Amino acid sequence: MKREKILIVGGAGYIGSHVNKLLNTYNLSTLVFDNLSTGNKESVKWGDLILGDLSNKNSLDALFKNNDISSVLHFAASAYVGESVLDPEKYYINNVVNTINLLQAMKNHGVFNIVFSSSCAVYGTPQKLPISENMSKNPMSPYGRTKAIVEDILEDYSKAYGINFVALRYFNAAGADSALEIGECHSPETHLIPNVIYTSLGIAPYFTLHGKDYNTFDGSCIRDFIHVEDLAEAHYLALTYLENNMPSISVNLGTGQGHSILEIVHAVEKISGTKINIKIDSRRFGDPPELFADAKLARSILGWKPKYTLIDDIIKTAWDWHFFKHRK
Repeated sequence: MKREKILIVGGAGYIGSHVNKLLNTYNLSTLVFDNLSTGNKESVKWGDLILGDLSNKNSLDALFKNNDISSVLHFAASAYVGESVLDPEKYYINNVVNTINLLQAMKNHGVFNIVFSSSCAVYGTPQKLPISENMSKNPMSPYGRTKAIVEDILEDYSKAYGINFVALRYFNAAGADSALEIGECHSPETHLIPNVIYTSLGIAPYFTLHGKDYNTFDGSCIRDFIHVEDLAEAHYLALTYLENNMPSISVNLGTGQGHSILEIVHAVEKISGTKINIKIDSRRFGDPPELFADAKLARSILGWKPKYTLIDDIIKTAWDWHFFKHRK
C-alpha cells in the first residue's frame, strides 16, 4: 500500500525547504514538486523530489495519479515586487493561471486540503497598524494582486468544490535552519538580511538602502520579521487544522513587532563585528513605510506561538548559516 504523501509545490525554495524538513521530523512523508527555476536542488534533503512545472497539466495529472497525495502545500510563485511591475504577465501566468492548474488537478483527483503561501502584500498600504485580517485588501503591485486573486479563487473553489484552504499571509520571512542544514539563498538575492550579511562578509561592496526619507523614526522602512522555522511550524499547524475538517481561513503570520531597515543593519554589525558600508538610493515602488502584523488569529485558531521573538536571535541564525556556507 502506498503511503499518503504531503505534496510540497515549490518545496526546493527558501520557505518550502524549511517546511519540508519540519514535516519529515514529524514523520510525515513528503513529495517535493519543483521546476528549480528559483529553488535549490541541494535544499531538498528530505522526502522525494519530482522535477516538473505547474504549467504542464499532463505532468500534474501524472503526479496525482501516481502518488497517494493527502494534502498540498503551495509555495510556487514569482515573488519580486519590482519585477511584477515591469512584467505583470509573468506574474499572472505563474501565480494565478498555474495555481488554477494545480487546483484543477486536486479537484480531479479528490485532494481537498491546501495550504497557500499568501503575503502581507495583499493589504498594500494599511489604513492602520498593526494589520489585522479584517482590513480591506488593496495591493499596490501585480505581485500583491496575484496573491489576493488566488485567495479569492480559493474562496470560490472552497464553496463550489469543497477544496478547503488555509491562506497564510506572511510578513517578512527571515533567518535560517538552526542546524545549519538549509538557509536563504536566492539568485539574484533581493532580500534584506542576506544582502546586509553579504556586505558584512565582504561578498558585496555595500548595502543599498532604498529610501531614507520615510516618515519613520529613522527614515527607513519598518517591517515585521518572522523566523522561517516559526513559519514552518505554522504550516504544520495549518495542515493539522485542515485534517480536522475545520473551515477555510486566511491568517497573518508575523511577530507583531516592527523593526526598521537600519535597525537590521545595526544588528548585523553587532553580530558580525563589522561596519556595514551603506549606499542610499531612491525609494522602490510599492514599499509602504510601515508594516507589522496582528497575528492573534493564527495564535488562537491554529495554536501558533513563534519561538523567535527577538530580532537579534532571528538574524543570528541567518548570520551563522551564511558564515558557514561562505567561509567553510
